[in-house]
Amino acid sequence: MNFELFIAKRIIGNKAYKSSVSAPIIKIGIAAIAIGVIVMLIAIATGLGLQQKIRDKVVAFNGHIEITNYDTNASDESQVPISTIQEFYPNFNSVEGIKHIQGIATKFAVIRTETDFEGVVIKGVGADYNWDYFKEFLVDGRLPDFSQKRNEEILISKYLANRLEFQVGDKFQTLFGENLGKLPRIINYEIVGVYNSGFQELDEKFCIADIRHIQRLNKWQSDQVGSFEVFIDNYDELQEKSAEVFKEIPSLLNATPITEKYYTVFEWIKIFDNNTYGIIAIMIIVAGINMITALLVLILERTSMIGILKALGSSNLSIRKVFLYNASYLIGLGLLWGNSIGLGLLFAQKYLKLFPLNPDTYYVTEAPVYISVDYIILLNLGTFMACLLMLLVPSVIISKISPVKAIRFD
Repeated sequence: MNFELFIAKRIIGNKAYKSSVSAPIIKIGIAAIAIGVIVMLIAIATGLGLQQKIRDKVVAFNGHIEITNYDTNASDESQVPISTIQEFYPNFNSVEGIKHIQGIATKFAVIRTETDFEGVVIKGVGADYNWDYFKEFLVDGRLPDFSQKRNEEILISKYLANRLEFQVGDKFQTLFGENLGKLPRIINYEIVGVYNSGFQELDEKFCIADIRHIQRLNKWQSDQVGSFEVFIDNYDELQEKSAEVFKEIPSLLNATPITEKYYTVFEWIKIFDNNTYGIIAIMIIVAGINMITALLVLILERTSMIGILKALGSSNLSIRKVFLYNASYLIGLGLLWGNSIGLGLLFAQKYLKLFPLNPDTYYVTEAPVYISVDYIILLNLGTFMACLLMLLVPSVIISKISPVKAIRFD
């Protein structure tokens, strides 16, 4: 590096913050970048976290792909049985990426107590049921065990437990009515566990019990179920895997991805992406404008120095680099502070649950966050490059400065 550029960097680097004019402007520019990074981190982390949390809760109750009869209606009650004697069950080996498949059946019922009653859907599951999701949702008691002989254990939601004043160990009557001309059939269930998914639309509806009760009530065989729930390894491949599953099952069966069954929910969470992109764009523009202002102030304060360097033979490009190097340093400071504060807030929310949400509106009880190194790195690189590119325009002013006028500039 030539001598004049070395001197220029020392002058800018050591005195930029001490100037009574440039110091506040530079601090505002750094603060704008820091605030922008904080807002962008929170927007991305909460947006992705909310999407994943809601998606996982819907998948927990339905699987990623549902296999049903074509003539099954759109209700929550299984009506036409499917035989479990299928090539794809119990292992769906013909399609890669399928991690589990399970048979279930559902039936409308009424829970009756001495003072109240509640309509619910009893979801019957068997020994093949994957309880991994409900281990996270369990808030009291234990999960039912349907791997042995038929039993009356049932898992209910916290919503229903509070509404009907139930506790673990309580027993209640459940009425199953076939039609108005016949007396309802009764099963006395015993509560062994209480779950809370936070998705009230599902919590207020589903109780999980032994599928063999539903098979008996519907007069089905032991090898008949209402539908199959299919779980895949990668949610991003849902549409592709759904099409592959559809090709591999018999022609009388249909495969429906969960995004179609709960279309409005998944369309709603897609809006989060648009909001996040909008926030990122606005924050980068605001940060860039503040950095442009800071750079212009630096250039105006160093006009005489620019003239001296030009008189000594320095090129416009080399002088522009000096100011861009200094601007890069300021951008880096803003990113450092923004990441420190932003990630601190995200980790505090992740582990301390500082900000609750209304489950009636957002389907979750607290603001979920998703923290990944990938998007943090991309966000920082994108912000740095965007701000630096925006600074190329004001730096052109340096080439317009005349050495003679600049040296006389005060």
